[in-house]
Amino acid sequence: MTAEKDQLIIRCLTCGTKNRIPKKHMQDRPTCGKCRASLDDMIIRCLSCGTKNRMPETRLNDRPLCGRCGAPLVVGGDTGKPFDTTDATFSREVLSVTGAVIVDCWAPWCAPCRMVAPVLDDLAVKYAGGVKIAKLNVDENPLTATQYDIRNIPTLLFFREGKLINRVTGALPKEEIERHLLNVMKTN
Repeated sequence: MTAEKDQLIIRCLTCGTKNRIPKKHMQDRPTCGKCRASLDDMIIRCLSCGTKNRMPETRLNDRPLCGRCGAPLVVGGDTGKPFDTTDATFSREVLSVTGAVIVDCWAPWCAPCRMVAPVLDDLAVKYAGGVKIAKLNVDENPLTATQYDIRNIPTLLFFREGKLINRVTGALPKEEIERHLLNVMKTN
């Protein structure tokens, strides 16, 4: 009876065989006894197109995308940290997001930008799951900076459902940035 408590039964996604795996061996990347397929694969259904995507459990933190439509597969894994976006990823990471997104347009040589960064870090933790905060280095990503007419930095762009709602320029205090953020979130 105690042997059963120390084991897990995992069905193979490839052949359907039920495998009895000791809990102590779950960290060893177990394989199916019949077909030798990995048992740590998961099937995640895309929320956008409905496609089933097979993926190892170890890749869940790598921001996986749907193989058919390219939509993010893991929605609830918000870490509460700002993330870097580029000209190439801006459309996917900012414009296709449902909900609120703040884009911090900055440059490494800009002292006011470095003053705003810890404020955005705090807001990312406070509003994790409710808003995403992206950082766009304007020196390395001139196409997006030009598209949104970024002439001064730091500039914060506030998006909702992929549309630009508001923009503010300068090193504003935390309370002022949070006020703008809450206005965008309230209209979600």
